[in-house]
Amino acid sequence: MDIGIIGAGAIANVMMERINHDRHENLKVKSVFVRNEEKYQHLEDEFGITLYKDLEAFLSSDIDIVVEAANGEVVKSHMPEVLKHKDAMLISVGALSDGALVAELMQIAKHHDHTLHLPSGAIGGLDLIQNAQSHGELKRVRLTTRKPTAALSYEDLQSERVVFDGRAKEAITLYPQNMNVAIILGMAGMGIEETEVLLIADPNVDRNIHHIEVEGAFGKAEFKVENQPLPDNPKTSYLAAISILGTLERMNRHFRIG
Repeated sequence: MDIGIIGAGAIANVMMERINHDRHENLKVKSVFVRNEEKYQHLEDEFGITLYKDLEAFLSSDIDIVVEAANGEVVKSHMPEVLKHKDAMLISVGALSDGALVAELMQIAKHHDHTLHLPSGAIGGLDLIQNAQSHGELKRVRLTTRKPTAALSYEDLQSERVVFDGRAKEAITLYPQNMNVAIILGMAGMGIEETEVLLIADPNVDRNIHHIEVEGAFGKAEFKVENQPLPDNPKTSYLAAISILGTLERMNRHFRIG
């Protein structure tokens, strides 16, 4: 499968390193859309890709799927056009707190018979949540996230502090840079209006820790994930980066689990 990427930051570089540099058997990054070709010119020789700064030319290149690895503003400005031409994968899920944008993307994808993929990112257990929700058997989803104090601008804290306790919809509004997990949980399950969020600034942790509690007619489940950051970008979860690769790999398999 031939891949186009929007953006050339940490996640894009992980993808090109793992896929092109390591010569992945079934995947290849061919095209990368950037605003500044000169800044990223070295990527063409390093990874054997072609840079584009014109979206139409990028979408006309020989690619099967577009991976957005930029930011929420790019999702709003470019993803509607992308979905008219290609299947796509969206990383900046924070943009999906906008219900009107979600509705627009779903309508475009359906009309043009394309698929928008949302990888699981920094957590797991979404298959269980989706299965329970699809049969109306989900009663409660609660996310407790602990973050280093610096991530929430509480550098001077000496002990942990609850900075938010409420619904995901409000948490996303107040902490838009820290709620990607809440958004993907809400979309997989009961919606951001019903998903509960507890956000804690903790001076005793050096990484993001997500604890997910799920209740329904099926019983109860709990998941805990302690995320290591990418070595080259401490703001990006290592698990989020490899979840993109895993999702791409599973698309072409004839034997699927889950």
